[in-house]
Amino acid sequence: MKEQDGVFTVRELAKYLRMKPLTIYKHASSGKLPGFKVGSHWRFKKKTIDSWIEAQEQSNINHKTLVNQ
Repeated sequence: MKEQDGVFTVRELAKYLRMKPLTIYKHASSGKLPGFKVGSHWRFKKKTIDSWIEAQEQSNINHKTLVNQ
C-alpha cells in the first residue's frame, strides 16, 4: 500500500490483517468487513479498517465483561 493514498487492495489488506485473500473477499462480500468496490475490485480505506479493528476489540472486551459477570 502507498502511504499517501491510504487504500488497500484485497492482497494488501490480507497481508495487513494476516489473513488469506479469499477470506477477505468472503468477509467483504458478506458485509463483515468494511470496504467498497471500484468496478469489480474491492478496496479498503486504511482509516476505516483501523477503526473497524478497534471496534472489534471493544466488542470482544465488552463481551468478556458481560460473560464474567
